[in-house]
Amino acid sequence: MHDGKRIGLVLHPVRDCSGAAARVAAWTTTHDVELVAGADDVDRLSLQGVTPVDVEELATSVDGLIALGGDGTLLGAMRLVAAAPVPVLGVNFGRLGFLTEVEARELDSALTAMAEGRSTVEPRSCLVVRGPGWEAVAFNDVVLARVPGQGQVEGVLSVSGRRYGRYRCDSLIVSTPMGSTAYNYAAGGPVMSPGAEGLLVTPSAPMSGISRTIMVGPVEPLSLEITAGRPAMEVDGVHSGQCGPGDVLEVTTRPDAGLLVRIADSRAADRSRVKLSLLDLPLLPDELVELVPDELRPPPAPQPTQVD
Repeated sequence: MHDGKRIGLVLHPVRDCSGAAARVAAWTTTHDVELVAGADDVDRLSLQGVTPVDVEELATSVDGLIALGGDGTLLGAMRLVAAAPVPVLGVNFGRLGFLTEVEARELDSALTAMAEGRSTVEPRSCLVVRGPGWEAVAFNDVVLARVPGQGQVEGVLSVSGRRYGRYRCDSLIVSTPMGSTAYNYAAGGPVMSPGAEGLLVTPSAPMSGISRTIMVGPVEPLSLEITAGRPAMEVDGVHSGQCGPGDVLEVTTRPDAGLLVRIADSRAADRSRVKLSLLDLPLLPDELVELVPDELRPPPAPQPTQVD
């Protein structure tokens, strides 16, 4: 991304990331790089030094993206450019930030590292989900979730055209390796290395049928026929419609559909392991800080000098 001449910003839809956007704008100005963002975001946050563009231009004209938000913002940025992937740097302004590469306080050093060539790009696969007349991509997971009053999720799974088994559960999660630490993990599924290949199918609160996670190879297409219930479908956590009996969802894997920026000497992997290990503890986020190893804590903020 350090050679890109046009970088795009993807911003959290609610949180005020204008300060970080201004820091990125200052950096691009001194590095002969044009900075663009969606026109609605530019107007909402009154961004200076950022060229407003429509979503289609943002998706097709940039050499890289910087996502300022949380994991959802990063996933949205990756989906935005899935048709023609460009490197995406995730900067965490959210609560967990399993997928983001740097914390907000590390933004300046990350920009410097990219300018100096101290960054790499890692490919990520995505799920391609198809139904009658529509198609969606997901980098974390696709979830069929029970809607209160609409019955449980019931369906038949087929792998490579062969019937595999049936499900009756509250939710059915199809996850990429990168998304294995999300809903799949919460439902008792295994954690996979993001560099692994394949996908996971995990039921949540199964009543009958298949009750454990199934791992499917990366070239094995799967299909799920809904036999009862009217579950909601979520794509990377975004509500994307509702299914009903007789609907068939086809799921395949597309390799190298996303490109994530990795910063040299980043502590992102260490932080994610700590965050993952703390999820099951009955403590509030502020209380968890005391359990984080000293070497993983941010340095204390400098205290203002008092003048007598």
